[in-house]
Amino acid sequence: MKNNDYKVPDYSGACVNNIVPALLQYKEIGEGWIPEEILESRQVVLLVIDGLGYEQFIRHKDLFPCLSKFKTNDISTVFPTTTATALTSITTGRSPGEHGMVGYKVRVAGQTLNALRWTTESGPAHLDIDPVHFQPIVPFLGSKPTVVSPAMFAESGFTAAHLRLSNYVGYSLPSSIGVEIGHAVRNGEPFVYAYYDGLDKIGHIKGFGDHYKAELRLIDDLVKSITDTLPSGVALIVTADHGMVQVGENLISISKEVRNLTANVSGEARFVWLHAEKGYAEDLFFAAKEAHGDVAWVLPVEQILEEGWFGHDVTDSARSRLGDVALVVRDSAALVLPEKPGPSLIARHGSITDEEARVPLLTLKLA
Repeated sequence: MKNNDYKVPDYSGACVNNIVPALLQYKEIGEGWIPEEILESRQVVLLVIDGLGYEQFIRHKDLFPCLSKFKTNDISTVFPTTTATALTSITTGRSPGEHGMVGYKVRVAGQTLNALRWTTESGPAHLDIDPVHFQPIVPFLGSKPTVVSPAMFAESGFTAAHLRLSNYVGYSLPSSIGVEIGHAVRNGEPFVYAYYDGLDKIGHIKGFGDHYKAELRLIDDLVKSITDTLPSGVALIVTADHGMVQVGENLISISKEVRNLTANVSGEARFVWLHAEKGYAEDLFFAAKEAHGDVAWVLPVEQILEEGWFGHDVTDSARSRLGDVALVVRDSAALVLPEKPGPSLIARHGSITDEEARVPLLTLKLA
């Protein structure tokens, strides 16, 4: 029996995977949800704020005196609502099923790849899992723009997978972001991509309290520093890869009955892939439904594919990285292995709830 109380991303419409193609080559893709003056701009800056969901933005709009002046729209991100998947969809302009970065922790070649750290159980994975082979689509439609992103990520495997061939300009402190963007624009760059991850970090560590609000104020100051340095006629877009849900200590152990039928687990705590022991996929589904259907959507992989959670087109490589049964948490909770609960995170993401799946599209053309 199918569930109908969730919204699968519309990968052909107002979704983060269509921002870059609309800006760089196919303006008609953005018609109706990206303002015309932005699509017609000769120079565009795209700033991605990791973790800024639309509902969180609206809830705290009083903390955004600068961003509140932008035109505001809400669009969807991809599934799962996790950084590795969403950023790759933003930069490649493709759905997760096409680019193959289908989660935070992904089963590949008998190992579990941490896509952000590019490590497996055996350690660094650069030699075993080539980022270019793993994610073969050339980012930014081959345009090689300036990318302003943390300096510490410049040589990472994930950067090679989703930002390769770009002019990577690393920064050490947020105060440098506006400076580097300004330099690139004044040098005539038609498109500049920038990324900031502070909000996601503080949400994970501190949740939605005073520290989170202080970070929101800093983000507004960051955006103002960018607008102050941009010349007239330049368009600025601010969006995000996903939102977040405050979970706190509401950790639910995956049941013993489910674990006994599971060979491996991938994904993350709000979107768990169960990889069944050989021949037990159906039994695993019913056991997971019985144990966790009260807090999560429990779906077989066939339904996930049929409903287009990863997009209409799913390559063989991407399909091979999926599990057999998905646990997609709908409550403010996380599903963990009791022997490996993972890091203690207060706010999390990965599921398909509106808090996680709706992100802002904030636009301004400098006068």
